[in-house]
Amino acid sequence: MVMIRYEDDEYACEPGETVLECLERHGVSVPNSCRAGICQTCLMQALEGEVPPEGQSGLKETLVMQKFFLACITTPTDDLTVALPDAARVRVPAEVLEKDPLAPFIVRLRLKPKKKYDWHAGQFLNLFHGDLTRSYSIASLPDEGFVELHIARVPGGKMSGWVFDELQVGEAVEISRPQGKMFYVPGRPEQPLLMIATGTGLAPLYGILRDALKQGHTGPIWLYHGSRVAEGLYLRDELQRLADAHDNVHYRPCLSQGEPPEGVTAGRPNEVALAEHPDLKGWRVFLCGNPDMVKAAQRQVFLAGASMQDILSDPFEPAKD
Repeated sequence: MVMIRYEDDEYACEPGETVLECLERHGVSVPNSCRAGICQTCLMQALEGEVPPEGQSGLKETLVMQKFFLACITTPTDDLTVALPDAARVRVPAEVLEKDPLAPFIVRLRLKPKKKYDWHAGQFLNLFHGDLTRSYSIASLPDEGFVELHIARVPGGKMSGWVFDELQVGEAVEISRPQGKMFYVPGRPEQPLLMIATGTGLAPLYGILRDALKQGHTGPIWLYHGSRVAEGLYLRDELQRLADAHDNVHYRPCLSQGEPPEGVTAGRPNEVALAEHPDLKGWRVFLCGNPDMVKAAQRQVFLAGASMQDILSDPFEPAKD
Protein backbone atom coordinates (compact mmCIF):
# COMPACT_ATOMS: atom_id res chain seq x y z
CA MET A 1 0.00 0.00 0.00
CA VAL A 2 1.27 3.47 -0.92
CA MET A 3 2.10 5.71 2.04
CA ILE A 4 1.86 9.51 2.14
CA ARG A 5 4.15 11.29 4.63
CA TYR A 6 3.11 14.81 5.60
CA GLU A 7 4.39 16.92 8.53
CA ASP A 8 6.07 13.96 10.27
CA ASP A 9 2.96 11.75 10.07
CA GLU A 10 2.32 8.84 7.70
CA TYR A 11 -0.98 7.96 6.05
CA ALA A 12 -2.03 4.89 4.04
CA CYS A 13 -3.40 5.73 0.60
CA GLU A 14 -6.16 3.49 -0.74
CA PRO A 15 -5.95 2.22 -4.35
CA GLY A 16 -7.27 4.85 -6.77
CA GLU A 17 -7.26 7.54 -4.09
CA THR A 18 -5.68 10.93 -4.77
CA VAL A 19 -3.25 12.58 -2.38
CA LEU A 20 -5.92 15.13 -1.49
CA GLU A 21 -8.53 12.44 -0.79
CA CYS A 22 -6.06 10.44 1.31
CA LEU A 23 -5.11 13.39 3.49
CA GLU A 24 -8.70 14.54 3.92
CA ARG A 25 -9.83 11.03 4.87
CA HIS A 26 -7.27 11.12 7.68
CA GLY A 27 -8.47 14.51 8.91
CA VAL A 28 -5.67 16.58 7.34
CA SER A 29 -6.78 19.93 5.91
CA VAL A 30 -5.22 20.89 2.56
CA PRO A 31 -6.21 24.06 0.63
CA ASN A 32 -8.36 23.13 -2.37
CA SER A 33 -11.17 24.46 -4.51
CA CYS A 34 -12.03 23.05 -7.95
CA ARG A 35 -10.82 19.47 -7.28
CA ALA A 36 -10.24 19.13 -11.02
CA GLY A 37 -6.64 20.30 -11.46
CA ILE A 38 -7.62 23.73 -12.81
CA CYS A 39 -7.38 26.30 -10.01
CA GLN A 40 -4.05 24.96 -8.60
CA THR A 41 -5.17 25.81 -5.04
CA CYS A 42 -4.09 22.34 -3.89
CA LEU A 43 -0.50 22.74 -5.15
CA MET A 44 1.95 20.62 -3.13
CA GLN A 45 5.59 19.56 -3.48
CA ALA A 46 7.07 16.06 -3.37
CA LEU A 47 10.14 16.11 -1.14
CA GLU A 48 10.73 12.39 -1.67
CA GLY A 49 9.26 9.94 -4.16
CA GLU A 50 8.16 10.20 -7.79
CA VAL A 51 5.05 12.09 -8.87
CA PRO A 52 2.91 10.61 -11.71
CA PRO A 53 3.10 12.94 -14.76
CA GLU A 54 -0.68 13.40 -14.83
CA GLY A 55 -0.47 15.03 -11.40
CA GLN A 56 1.61 17.85 -12.92
CA SER A 57 -0.71 18.58 -15.84
CA GLY A 58 -0.85 22.29 -16.67
CA LEU A 59 2.04 23.32 -14.41
CA LYS A 60 4.94 25.45 -15.63
CA GLU A 61 8.23 23.75 -16.45
CA THR A 62 9.96 25.31 -13.46
CA LEU A 63 7.30 23.91 -11.10
CA VAL A 64 7.47 20.46 -12.70
CA MET A 65 11.25 20.39 -12.26
CA GLN A 66 10.82 21.20 -8.56
CA LYS A 67 8.40 18.26 -8.22
CA PHE A 68 5.32 20.34 -7.51
CA PHE A 69 2.01 18.63 -8.22
CA LEU A 70 -1.75 19.06 -7.86
CA ALA A 71 -2.98 16.96 -4.95
CA CYS A 72 -6.52 16.71 -6.31
CA ILE A 73 -5.50 14.87 -9.51
CA THR A 74 -2.44 12.97 -8.26
CA THR A 75 -3.03 9.27 -7.67
CA PRO A 76 0.33 8.12 -6.27
CA THR A 77 1.97 4.88 -7.34
CA ASP A 78 4.96 5.22 -4.99
CA ASP A 79 5.42 6.39 -1.42
CA LEU A 80 5.54 10.19 -1.25
CA THR A 81 6.80 12.70 1.28
CA VAL A 82 4.83 15.87 0.56
CA ALA A 83 4.62 19.45 1.77
CA LEU A 84 2.68 22.60 1.08
CA PRO A 85 4.65 25.07 -1.08
CA ASP A 86 5.58 27.38 1.82
CA ALA A 87 9.17 26.15 1.81
CA ALA A 88 10.44 29.36 3.42
CA ARG A 89 9.23 28.25 6.87
CA VAL A 90 10.68 24.73 6.80
CA ARG A 91 14.01 24.51 8.64
CA VAL A 92 16.66 22.04 7.51
CA PRO A 93 19.78 21.47 9.65
CA ALA A 94 23.12 21.93 7.89
CA GLU A 95 26.83 22.05 8.70
CA VAL A 96 29.33 24.68 7.59
CA LEU A 97 31.89 22.83 5.44
CA GLU A 98 33.91 25.80 4.20
CA LYS A 99 34.12 29.54 4.73
CA ASP A 100 36.43 31.40 2.33
CA PRO A 101 36.87 35.04 1.29
CA LEU A 102 36.08 35.80 -2.35
CA ALA A 103 36.74 39.52 -1.92
CA PRO A 104 37.48 41.83 1.04
CA PHE A 105 33.72 42.15 1.63
CA ILE A 106 32.38 38.87 0.17
CA VAL A 107 32.60 35.43 1.76
CA ARG A 108 31.75 32.03 0.30
CA LEU A 109 29.88 29.58 2.54
CA ARG A 110 29.59 25.93 1.63
CA LEU A 111 26.96 24.06 3.63
CA LYS A 112 26.13 20.37 3.93
CA PRO A 113 22.39 19.77 4.56
CA LYS A 114 21.71 17.01 7.08
CA LYS A 115 18.52 15.89 5.31
CA LYS A 116 17.69 15.07 1.71
CA TYR A 117 17.94 18.39 -0.09
CA ASP A 118 17.14 18.87 -3.79
CA TRP A 119 17.77 22.15 -5.54
CA HIS A 120 18.53 23.80 -8.88
CA ALA A 121 21.48 26.15 -9.23
CA GLY A 122 20.09 29.69 -9.21
CA GLN A 123 17.35 29.12 -6.64
CA PHE A 124 17.57 30.79 -3.22
CA LEU A 125 17.17 29.74 0.38
CA ASN A 126 16.68 31.41 3.75
CA LEU A 127 19.48 31.28 6.31
CA PHE A 128 18.29 31.44 9.92
CA HIS A 129 20.13 32.81 12.96
CA GLY A 130 18.04 33.38 16.06
CA ASP A 131 15.27 35.77 15.06
CA LEU A 132 17.10 36.75 11.86
CA THR A 133 16.22 35.40 8.42
CA ARG A 134 18.01 36.38 5.22
CA SER A 135 17.72 35.06 1.66
CA TYR A 136 20.76 34.00 -0.37
CA SER A 137 21.03 32.51 -3.85
CA ILE A 138 22.56 29.09 -4.48
CA ALA A 139 25.68 29.05 -6.66
CA SER A 140 26.44 25.31 -6.58
CA LEU A 141 25.22 22.36 -8.61
CA PRO A 142 23.44 19.50 -6.81
CA ASP A 143 26.08 16.92 -7.73
CA GLU A 144 28.79 19.00 -6.04
CA GLY A 145 27.48 17.79 -2.69
CA PHE A 146 27.27 21.17 -0.96
CA VAL A 147 25.14 24.31 -1.03
CA GLU A 148 27.27 27.35 -1.91
CA LEU A 149 26.29 30.88 -0.90
CA HIS A 150 28.07 34.19 -1.62
CA ILE A 151 27.44 36.64 1.21
CA ALA A 152 28.40 40.31 1.12
CA ARG A 153 29.07 42.23 4.32
CA VAL A 154 26.36 44.85 4.72
CA PRO A 155 27.42 47.86 6.83
CA GLY A 156 25.68 47.36 10.17
CA GLY A 157 24.14 44.12 8.89
CA LYS A 158 23.34 41.70 11.72
CA MET A 159 23.29 38.52 9.62
CA SER A 160 26.31 39.32 7.47
CA GLY A 161 28.20 40.53 10.55
CA TRP A 162 27.51 37.20 12.28
CA VAL A 163 28.61 35.25 9.20
CA PHE A 164 31.83 37.23 8.80
CA ASP A 165 32.82 37.60 12.45
CA GLU A 166 31.43 34.62 14.34
CA LEU A 167 30.32 31.71 12.16
CA GLN A 168 32.94 28.94 12.05
CA VAL A 169 33.58 25.86 9.93
CA GLY A 170 31.94 22.84 11.56
CA GLU A 171 29.12 24.82 13.16
CA ALA A 172 25.49 23.83 12.75
CA VAL A 173 23.09 26.22 10.99
CA GLU A 174 19.51 26.07 9.74
CA ILE A 175 18.35 26.77 6.20
CA SER A 176 14.99 26.69 4.44
CA ARG A 177 14.20 24.45 1.53
CA PRO A 178 15.15 25.95 -1.86
CA GLN A 179 12.76 28.39 -3.49
CA GLY A 180 12.49 30.41 -6.67
CA LYS A 181 12.01 29.85 -10.39
CA MET A 182 15.25 31.36 -11.72
CA PHE A 183 17.21 28.35 -12.94
CA TYR A 184 18.18 26.65 -16.19
CA VAL A 185 15.42 24.62 -17.86
CA PRO A 186 16.72 22.27 -20.58
CA GLY A 187 15.00 21.75 -23.89
CA ARG A 188 16.27 24.62 -26.04
CA PRO A 189 20.04 24.00 -26.13
CA GLU A 190 20.64 26.33 -29.06
CA GLN A 191 18.89 29.37 -27.53
CA PRO A 192 21.15 32.38 -26.79
CA LEU A 193 21.40 33.17 -23.07
CA LEU A 194 22.07 36.61 -21.59
CA MET A 195 23.05 36.91 -17.92
CA ILE A 196 23.39 40.26 -16.16
CA ALA A 197 24.37 40.64 -12.49
CA THR A 198 25.70 43.15 -10.00
CA GLY A 199 27.46 42.34 -6.74
CA THR A 200 26.68 38.94 -5.25
CA GLY A 201 23.86 38.68 -7.77
CA LEU A 202 26.60 36.82 -9.62
CA ALA A 203 26.08 33.78 -7.35
CA PRO A 204 22.95 32.32 -9.02
CA LEU A 205 24.19 33.14 -12.52
CA TYR A 206 27.51 31.44 -11.82
CA GLY A 207 25.52 28.33 -10.94
CA ILE A 208 23.10 28.64 -13.87
CA LEU A 209 25.97 29.11 -16.34
CA ARG A 210 27.72 25.95 -15.19
CA ASP A 211 24.43 24.03 -15.08
CA ALA A 212 23.66 25.03 -18.68
CA LEU A 213 27.09 23.83 -19.82
CA LYS A 214 26.72 20.57 -17.93
CA GLN A 215 23.37 19.94 -19.59
CA GLY A 216 24.89 20.45 -23.03
CA HIS A 217 23.78 23.97 -23.88
CA THR A 218 25.27 24.84 -27.28
CA GLY A 219 23.89 28.35 -27.85
CA PRO A 220 25.92 31.45 -26.98
CA ILE A 221 26.03 32.41 -23.30
CA TRP A 222 26.95 36.01 -22.42
CA LEU A 223 27.61 36.90 -18.78
CA TYR A 224 27.92 40.55 -17.70
CA HIS A 225 28.91 41.19 -14.08
CA GLY A 226 29.07 44.71 -12.70
CA SER A 227 30.47 46.43 -9.63
CA ARG A 228 31.24 49.95 -8.47
CA VAL A 229 34.70 48.88 -7.27
CA ALA A 230 37.16 46.50 -8.91
CA GLU A 231 37.32 44.28 -5.80
CA GLY A 232 33.65 43.50 -6.27
CA LEU A 233 34.36 41.71 -9.55
CA TYR A 234 35.09 38.45 -7.80
CA LEU A 235 35.63 35.05 -9.48
CA ARG A 236 37.13 36.83 -12.50
CA ASP A 237 39.85 34.24 -13.06
CA GLU A 238 37.45 31.32 -12.74
CA LEU A 239 34.89 32.87 -15.07
CA GLN A 240 37.56 33.72 -17.62
CA ARG A 241 38.78 30.12 -17.52
CA LEU A 242 35.22 28.98 -18.26
CA ALA A 243 35.05 31.36 -21.21
CA ASP A 244 38.42 30.19 -22.50
CA ALA A 245 37.36 26.53 -22.22
CA HIS A 246 34.01 26.95 -24.00
CA ASP A 247 33.65 28.67 -27.36
CA ASN A 248 30.03 29.61 -26.63
CA VAL A 249 30.75 31.35 -23.29
CA HIS A 250 31.56 35.07 -23.18
CA TYR A 251 32.38 36.95 -19.96
CA ARG A 252 32.31 40.74 -19.50
CA PRO A 253 33.29 42.20 -16.11
CA CYS A 254 32.08 45.82 -15.91
CA LEU A 255 33.09 48.71 -13.63
CA SER A 256 30.52 51.48 -13.24
CA GLN A 257 32.77 53.98 -11.44
CA GLY A 258 36.40 55.01 -11.90
CA GLU A 259 39.00 53.82 -14.36
CA PRO A 260 38.58 50.13 -15.19
CA PRO A 261 41.64 47.87 -14.95
CA GLU A 262 42.83 45.85 -17.92
CA GLY A 263 40.26 43.35 -19.12
CA VAL A 264 37.33 45.21 -17.52
CA THR A 265 34.74 47.24 -19.45
CA ALA A 266 33.65 50.68 -18.23
CA GLY A 267 29.92 51.09 -17.61
CA ARG A 268 26.92 49.46 -15.98
CA PRO A 269 26.51 45.81 -16.99
CA ASN A 270 22.97 46.19 -18.35
CA GLU A 271 23.95 49.16 -20.49
CA VAL A 272 27.05 47.41 -21.81
CA ALA A 273 25.04 44.27 -22.54
CA LEU A 274 22.30 46.10 -24.44
CA ALA A 275 24.84 48.10 -26.44
CA GLU A 276 26.44 44.84 -27.58
CA HIS A 277 23.13 42.99 -28.07
CA PRO A 278 20.42 45.44 -29.20
CA ASP A 279 18.20 42.65 -30.62
CA LEU A 280 17.23 40.02 -28.04
CA LYS A 281 14.35 38.36 -29.87
CA GLY A 282 14.46 34.64 -29.05
CA TRP A 283 16.95 35.05 -26.16
CA ARG A 284 16.52 33.83 -22.60
CA VAL A 285 17.61 36.44 -20.02
CA PHE A 286 18.66 36.03 -16.37
CA LEU A 287 18.92 39.13 -14.13
CA CYS A 288 20.07 39.37 -10.54
CA GLY A 289 21.50 42.03 -8.25
CA ASN A 290 20.69 45.62 -7.37
CA PRO A 291 16.90 46.09 -7.62
CA ASP A 292 17.25 49.33 -9.61
CA MET A 293 19.47 47.58 -12.15
CA VAL A 294 17.14 44.58 -12.38
CA LYS A 295 14.09 46.81 -12.89
CA ALA A 296 15.82 48.87 -15.57
CA ALA A 297 17.21 45.78 -17.30
CA GLN A 298 13.78 44.06 -17.34
CA ARG A 299 12.39 46.95 -19.33
CA GLN A 300 15.45 47.22 -21.57
CA VAL A 301 15.59 43.55 -22.55
CA PHE A 302 11.82 43.44 -23.13
CA LEU A 303 12.00 46.44 -25.46
CA ALA A 304 14.95 44.73 -27.18
CA GLY A 305 12.69 41.80 -28.08
CA ALA A 306 12.97 39.25 -25.26
CA SER A 307 9.60 37.71 -24.36
CA MET A 308 8.31 38.11 -20.81
CA GLN A 309 8.33 34.34 -20.23
CA ASP A 310 12.03 34.26 -21.10
CA ILE A 311 13.01 37.03 -18.65
CA LEU A 312 13.91 35.53 -15.25
CA SER A 313 14.94 37.87 -12.47
CA ASP A 314 15.88 38.00 -8.81
CA PRO A 315 16.51 41.49 -7.36
CA PHE A 316 18.83 41.65 -4.35
CA GLU A 317 17.12 43.57 -1.55
CA PRO A 318 19.55 44.13 1.36
CA ALA A 319 17.92 43.99 4.76
CA LYS A 320 17.57 47.25 6.67
CA ASP A 321 18.84 46.35 10.14
